[in-house]
Amino acid sequence: MIFHSSRRRGEDGIAMVVDFLLSNARLVLGVGGAALLGIATLAVKRLIERAGRAAEDEKVEQKMAESWEELSLVSASPTLIRRGIEGVVMKHVAKATRQQKADLCQKPEMSLPEVQPKPGSNPKRLQLCVLTLQERLQQHYHTRAALSTEDIHRAQSMSLEICTEIQGFLHSRLPDMPLGEMSLGGSLLDDLQVVSADHACLLVPLQLESSLWRLIPGEETLLTHPLHWMVRRVNLEYFPRGRSYWDRYLVGGYLSAEAVVNMFSKAVMETVNWPSISSTLDCLVRPVLGGPELKLEIQPGNEKEGAETSDQSLFISMLPVLREGDVVLTAQTELTSPWVNAWHLSLYPWETQRLAQLDMADKGCRRHTLKILKAVCRLNPALRMLEAAPLANLILHLSDIEKDWSEESLDVRFQQCITELIGYLEQGALHSYFKPAVNLLSTLSEDQVDQMGFMLYCAVSEPEILLI
Repeated sequence: MIFHSSRRRGEDGIAMVVDFLLSNARLVLGVGGAALLGIATLAVKRLIERAGRAAEDEKVEQKMAESWEELSLVSASPTLIRRGIEGVVMKHVAKATRQQKADLCQKPEMSLPEVQPKPGSNPKRLQLCVLTLQERLQQHYHTRAALSTEDIHRAQSMSLEICTEIQGFLHSRLPDMPLGEMSLGGSLLDDLQVVSADHACLLVPLQLESSLWRLIPGEETLLTHPLHWMVRRVNLEYFPRGRSYWDRYLVGGYLSAEAVVNMFSKAVMETVNWPSISSTLDCLVRPVLGGPELKLEIQPGNEKEGAETSDQSLFISMLPVLREGDVVLTAQTELTSPWVNAWHLSLYPWETQRLAQLDMADKGCRRHTLKILKAVCRLNPALRMLEAAPLANLILHLSDIEKDWSEESLDVRFQQCITELIGYLEQGALHSYFKPAVNLLSTLSEDQVDQMGFMLYCAVSEPEILLI
């Protein structure tokens, strides 16, 4: 076959075949097979390019032999694809990366001065060649991950105004309900929100009598789940039912999280005069009904104006919580279903506090890295199902191994996070830093894992593709 004479004529056809193979490789071969196919395709591409070069290249035969050795990976058995994924794939991806970097180093002097960006062209591809990974990460952080002070202040102010309205309504309608002061919580308060300030969390603390209630760890319950705690009513022989306000939400001797959520849904979501609050706050406030969460949607502007605005909506979630020491239990039925009595142990305060302590001790970039990873996953459709908790625990686990988290090592730590995450996806488990019995990847389907693995394998050699 003569590639040199037919190279230009068949270039589009070859590109279509390559694109088709890569786009369908994951469905046919899985993550490991798709990664090997991508490397083999790179080898074929380089083989075609080398065969079409001028005869003045003195090492054509040697380079073609190397390309055929790379191409022989396609015939690897499924066992090799599965067991040798960490060794074989990483070795050849690294080899391909070195070749690509060498090509980039040789061509800038010739090509860059001659190429002038067109007025309507997108300069992103040119930036990928000019900027280092460290610079790209810093750029991505400031343009995508970090929120402006104005956006944070606007979202916080709007959330606190809604908080004041809801708390005033509850005090007037249910004055005997023992509640603590509602407050703002979550990533918006802790400066861990990325891309846009579009969600907030209002914590509604329930006050329980310490002599009448006991918080039981999940391992001590029949549920045996470390994150599913229960709240038992005690001392019934001395203080019968009715002594506590919360006795009316007992199910089988336990305080039911589902009953509490249903009560707030009827008392707040379905009862508050939201049009009146909307006119008072000069924004459209309406409950998001039909789901297990207590959620409000806030849209800028007034409903009477009827004009659509380009500003993004703000979603505010009401979260009933119980506190005892450093234990925080939340009523999140979407996480504890179908158990009506189960409360969710929130590890978010522990994870956030640990990251802040580590960064404060060595002036590290762990939170910086976490925000970049969160922005990458939120903007990439293949990685969108990766939530903040697995990413935070990934960094906590890595902090036990790597001690250098200075800003200068941001690019190294970012690449290492990609590699570590691939390993966790291959194992199908990423254990919680504070609760090792909890697998933070258990909710992901096999297809979602395949999609994430394929994207991350591609990013091993070219991490910049995650920052576009």
